[in-house]
Amino acid sequence: MAPSSSTLKLLLTFLASYALVAYAGSFNQDFDITWGDGRGKILNNGGLLTLSLDRASGSGFQSRNEFLFGKIDMQLKLVPGNSAGTVTAYYLSSKGSTWDEIDFEFLGNLSGDPYIIHTNIFTQGKGNREQQFYLWFDPTANFHTYSVLWNPQVIIFSVDGTPIRKFKNSESIGIPFPKKQPMRLYSSLWNADDWATRGGLVKTDWTQAPFTASYRNFNAKACLWSSGSSSCSSKSPSSRTSNNNTWLKEDLDTTSQARLKWVQKNYMIYNYCTDTKRFPQGFPPECAVTNAS
Repeated sequence: MAPSSSTLKLLLTFLASYALVAYAGSFNQDFDITWGDGRGKILNNGGLLTLSLDRASGSGFQSRNEFLFGKIDMQLKLVPGNSAGTVTAYYLSSKGSTWDEIDFEFLGNLSGDPYIIHTNIFTQGKGNREQQFYLWFDPTANFHTYSVLWNPQVIIFSVDGTPIRKFKNSESIGIPFPKKQPMRLYSSLWNADDWATRGGLVKTDWTQAPFTASYRNFNAKACLWSSGSSSCSSKSPSSRTSNNNTWLKEDLDTTSQARLKWVQKNYMIYNYCTDTKRFPQGFPPECAVTNAS
């Protein structure tokens, strides 16, 4: 059953008592490079992070903090040139067999062909909610901001402030929604030429290696979680660090809804909610919800 309006209000009030931390972090302070044997690097006194991929290995990093709801921004500049076969993943994820996950994946392509943004949402270990988009700019020429808003009512994916996808809390029709499991932020650059570009028909050209993706300007407004419990209860001194909790109730306004429709009309190239071959017996129930896309 969906939570009642009073339950949601109580949840929001409870979350508002957390330390709603707002910060522009340093990669040295906020992230660990977790694999890649030196292929991930933090540069410019913590202001820039790069991940590289060669034939031997890719690389990846993760946040030191876990988040239970947040508004998270990161600027990325993707692998330039012939990036076919490569995937740059940027996502939030919890742990365990019934994990929650909110995914951006950037699928490389041949020089001159567009990148594909692949998005997915997992709830309690179940995904299969893929939507894919082209971009309206070259994501390799400059840094662009990729954002996730995750609050008790909605998940919104945005690019440079323009929403591209919205996933509503649809517990009222039995669809689990990520709201109990804290998640870390992860990113990795890896070889996926068995599927990433044209279904695996185009393979990685290793003569172009190393492939490099760059990151800067991480920002988060979030409730933090640590060691299995909140590290920012109302009793914590850090609870006074920020009163800016409007994102906990944020949704799309009329202008943003129009921009979402513009993106989905002009740049969406795959939507699981319209794939009749995949779901011949009927679409997943959340597809019937207004703005589930």
